Formats: sequence, structure tokens, C-alpha cells
Amino acid sequence: MSYPPLPEPLEVATYDNHTHFDIAYGDEAISTEEQLARAASVGIKGVVQVGVTLETSKWSAALAAKDPRVLAAVALHPNEAPEYGSLEKLNEAISEIAELATQPRVRAIGETGLDFFRTEGEDSLKLQQHSFEEHIRIAKENDIALMIHDREAHDQVVATLKRVGAPSKVVFHCYSGDVDLAQICIDNGWYMSFAGNITIKRNQHLRDSLAIARKELILVETDAPFLTPEPFRGRPNASYLVPITVRKMAEVRGVEANEMAAQLTSNTEAVYGVWHG
Repeated sequence: MSYPPLPEPLEVATYDNHTHFDIAYGDEAISTEEQLARAASVGIKGVVQVGVTLETSKWSAALAAKDPRVLAAVALHPNEAPEYGSLEKLNEAISEIAELATQPRVRAIGETGLDFFRTEGEDSLKLQQHSFEEHIRIAKENDIALMIHDREAHDQVVATLKRVGAPSKVVFHCYSGDVDLAQICIDNGWYMSFAGNITIKRNQHLRDSLAIARKELILVETDAPFLTPEPFRGRPNASYLVPITVRKMAEVRGVEANEMAAQLTSNTEAVYGVWHG
């Protein structure tokens, strides 16, 4: 599987607020530098590189420290937490995430959250829940965003945020809820980040959620190399495909692409701060 062609560039530049440069997918290898160059050529001026393990979180933080086009998010993925097998070993790894979180270009804790699709068993779910709550604590202690992975766990994610207290900036990465969850996000000032799957015909619930969202609470992402937008579904995703999703979001909201891109840029900087300077 090869990467899709470059789309028409955006006239107003914006960001990809969730990507995984470290994950290889498909038959064609593209370097991080090439990924960033392609993104810039179509109006994507910066990305948030997201860690999902201790190793990839360290890699993400290191990349952000040396490249002004990149900010980092660090965390143990919800499905990674149970792999530690014990609370003691999990806490050791979480303490290293906490250290990474103090770096100036680490601007989010994520992706963290709950995943009831892949994680099963009482002991595993307890470790996952503990990890989520510890990541929330780290985000609050460093006053940075919390980037949530929520798969078939909407109610428990919301209940946890309300019980332990949410950070000031919460992002539902790859938003997967319906209008009910969207209304909860609206009421609480939580951000909804939409990926390429909003372009898929069957995902009307995503478009309905976007349609009612407050304009200042919407973000765009790729989750690359996954969730490639139509008409390239099945091929590797990349940050340079963000314009396709932006244009679909503009269509759903009934605005011009330039207006949508400008709003997304403003929102993204409100969550993560500035990339340069």
C-alpha cells in the first residue's frame, strides 16, 4: 500500500494535533523529515507527535525538543498499561512519563484513557483505570492538555473525569461519540478532535456531533498512519492529508475552508500553545 497523492493545499495554514510518525504502515517508508515537508507544502505548519509507550513517548519528546514544527504528547496507551502486569511496575513507568511531562515542548499527556474494546479482565481493567487517573494527575500538575483515547468507554471516561477532576484542557482524540457525548463536551468545555473517519459515509454520528459543537472546541487530526480519509481509505494516512478532513469539516459546518482552517489554528494553539518562539 502506497501513500496517497498530495491534496490541494490549504490557503490558511493549520495543524495536525495527533499523529504517530514512529509507526510504519504500508509498503512505502517516509522519513519524519519528508512527512513534515509534505505537510508544510499543503498548509500544515505543525504537528503533535504522540507517544503510546514509554519508548515512543521518549522518542516523541526528543523529536519535539529539536524540531520547531513538532510538539509532543507522552503517555502509556490504555492498552499498554495492563501489559506491566503489576501496580508496582506500572507506577515505575508512569513516574518516567511524569518526568517527560516537565519538558517545555511536551504539551499534552496522551494518549491515555480507557479502552473496553481491546482490554478485558478485572485485573487488566483495574490497571488501565489506575493508569488513566495517574495520567490525569500528571496533566493537572503540569497544567498541560489531557489527550483522551476513548473506545467503547464513553460513560466511564466521563465519570472518571468528573470524579477526580478534569484538567483545564481535555481533548477527546479521534472523537468517536454521538451527539449525547458531544453535548457533554460542550457543557464541560472539552475539545473534540475529528479525524479522517468523519469522511466515511456510515459515520453520520460524527458529522452530527461536529455540527452541534461549539466552534472554539473543535480540532483536526490524522491519527496517522491510521484513519485515512476518503477516497484513500485503506492506504496509509499522513499529516499532509489533513486538508481533506478540514474541507469535509467545513462542509459539515456550512463555512468556507479558510474560515474552518483559521478556527482550527486558533483552537489548536489555545490547547497546546505556540510551536515557535
